[in-house]
Amino acid sequence: MAQPLTRDRPIVKGRAALLIIDVQNGTFGPAQAKSKPEFHTLASTRVIPNISRLLEAFRGGRLEVIYTVIENLTLDGRDRSLDYKLSDFNFAKGSWESRVVEEIAPRGDEIVLPKTSSSVFNSTTLDYLLRNIGIEDVFVVGFLTDQCIDHAIRDGADRGYYMTCVHDACTADTGARHQAALEGFKGYCRTLTTDDVLKLAREAQ
Repeated sequence: MAQPLTRDRPIVKGRAALLIIDVQNGTFGPAQAKSKPEFHTLASTRVIPNISRLLEAFRGGRLEVIYTVIENLTLDGRDRSLDYKLSDFNFAKGSWESRVVEEIAPRGDEIVLPKTSSSVFNSTTLDYLLRNIGIEDVFVVGFLTDQCIDHAIRDGADRGYYMTCVHDACTADTGARHQAALEGFKGYCRTLTTDDVLKLAREAQ
């Protein structure tokens, strides 16, 4: 008899990935400290420290880590989505802005995917890579809860992945927008704390 489907799943080695979205110099730095002080405070005091803890656990358990960064495939950004052009997201290929912040920088052969739209599934080969690797469960962290994380959660769910939002390891421009986003996409994923996920990682099968 088949087991009932549930989002309450253990971490199985070789089947789970930590997806870190857009935590890069161009989205978190001195400019954001001035223009988006609430975001910068949430990111620096809660989100990045929690991502660091998750990275330690996933790396220690030899679990997959994948990063996405907003980065053009070209120097002039002609390949960007229309929305990114209208919103003036323009981080040139190979630029300082497109690099993951140093505190949580990739190691070894961890995958870093440049993306040119809000949806990582639309503008990268993430779906193809996850299927090649054998990933079923995707744990999502990073920026912004109400934009790129929202897209990743919904699109991943529609493509057949068990999505988990680690809610204290991501943020939006304000706490209110973060909470509204969690409420909006809660039907597409489970929502766990960093401590919840660390416990799952320790118990990984």
